[in-house]
Amino acid sequence: MAEAPFSLDKSAFSVSSFSEAASKDKVHWLSKTPKERLAALERMRQINYAYDPVSDRIQRTVDVARRA
Repeated sequence: MAEAPFSLDKSAFSVSSFSEAASKDKVHWLSKTPKERLAALERMRQINYAYDPVSDRIQRTVDVARRA
């Protein structure tokens, strides 16, 4: 599954209170499908834990090859 690159629009900026931000966040995420929400959650998890599925898979292949 090819991932779309994420980008940040730095020209859009607004100041709001925490309650306004929470309300806007809720509206934003409720407008997404469950599949889109899970994809975003997985992306945030990968960013948070510096996880790269390609390099992790390569390491496992090397470990399996060493055991053989």
